[in-house]
Amino acid sequence: MSDTKVTLKKEYKNTWDTYSKEDLEKLFAYAERYRKFISDNKTERECIRDLVKKAEAAGYQDIQELIKADKRLVSGDKVYANYKDKTLILFCVGEKPLTEGLNLLGAHLDSPRLDLKPNPLYEDTDFAMLKTHYYGGVKKYQWVAMPLAIHGVVAKKDGSIVNLNIGEDETDPVVGISDLLIHLAGEQMQKKLSEAIKGEDLNICLGSIPLAGEEKDKVKANILKLLYEKYGIVEEDLVSAEIEIVPAGAARDYGLDRSMIIGYGQDDRVCGYASFEAQLEVEKPVKTTATVLVDKEEIGSVGASGMQSHFFENMVAELLNLTGEYSSLLLKRTLASSKMLSSDVTAGYDPNYASVLEKNNAAYFGKGVVFMKYTGSRGKSGSNEANAEFVAELRRIMEENQVSWQTAELGRIDLGGGGTIAYILAHYGMDVIDCGVPVHSMHAPWEITSKADLYEMRKAYVAFLKNA
Repeated sequence: MSDTKVTLKKEYKNTWDTYSKEDLEKLFAYAERYRKFISDNKTERECIRDLVKKAEAAGYQDIQELIKADKRLVSGDKVYANYKDKTLILFCVGEKPLTEGLNLLGAHLDSPRLDLKPNPLYEDTDFAMLKTHYYGGVKKYQWVAMPLAIHGVVAKKDGSIVNLNIGEDETDPVVGISDLLIHLAGEQMQKKLSEAIKGEDLNICLGSIPLAGEEKDKVKANILKLLYEKYGIVEEDLVSAEIEIVPAGAARDYGLDRSMIIGYGQDDRVCGYASFEAQLEVEKPVKTTATVLVDKEEIGSVGASGMQSHFFENMVAELLNLTGEYSSLLLKRTLASSKMLSSDVTAGYDPNYASVLEKNNAAYFGKGVVFMKYTGSRGKSGSNEANAEFVAELRRIMEENQVSWQTAELGRIDLGGGGTIAYILAHYGMDVIDCGVPVHSMHAPWEITSKADLYEMRKAYVAFLKNA
């Protein structure tokens, strides 16, 4: 009889069974920091402004100031690059030359929402209303009959910026979109979900009190009066504004055992925040660490603040220059030698919708961070696929650092699919894999995650930055 030992496939255990009292204290403390972050910051601009303050408190310096001063960077130096409060990159210079590659985390901070149209304000039957244009992949029917808040910035002709945040304080009013009463919804109920609420019907109700002395559009005039009195805004200023309509209210503990979090924008701020904390924790790394937090992923990573722009590449070039070793060839070598976790979420197995996932290759709540070797749709269309050697290296790193991890696909074949920023960074030739947590109700106004998975994800990112 052979003495050869047969090794079976990895068994993904429920991580809650493995935690000590100390682990649980750290887990819940981290979850509370994260819950507060997504409660306080519901737009990409709000996220970036908050994170820049935290980064500066941790010793990170603005790369633009260092460029002006022509300062030379050495191992241990920490810098950040901020693109108009929409994209943030953080670097911590390592002991090894940059040309040996970066250990890179990349997430996005934009989330599905309703944006205002350029000319949004109008009056209809004594209601002041706002026209919206939905952003990203949304189920439009989910956005009606719920309290909504107004967040954003208004840029005035004099160059000043007005920040708006209406609906989050308990004393604030909220706005919303009414739904059709069930008594008259016979025709609506016969429509497909995708057609029951149309994009042009997502109109926000602002108020109904007319302004005395006005002859027409009296309610609209009253709203404009209120906006001018409090913010100094006139109607034309709305043309040069970025105003987002988001769910009102704070993220909450979910489940009687408080094991989960329900909140807006967890795709992908759950990964963005973990990446940020991991970046700050790893000081004096062997290889230079970087965290990239970008905008516009939900609409294809386009535009100047999306991952397809040259901002990241330009900032790596500036970093090389500040270390005294820039050339076009060295930039290419640095990017090609880098390794990246594309920090993004995936679908969590949900017993209410079991048919859309294949159990052997689904992500489960409470079983740790998720590695997805590929995403895409149908025959892996649009996917970055990580190579086997990189996956094996990550297995080793996770096991050596006691990180609970699992693998998954994004649902059953041919049902749909999705992608992340992974393929964009892979264009440089670097190793890239998707790595995040499972989510329930993804892209809904309120999304759900497991605190255990959040904790393991943060551990995974720290281990990767230190050891890849």
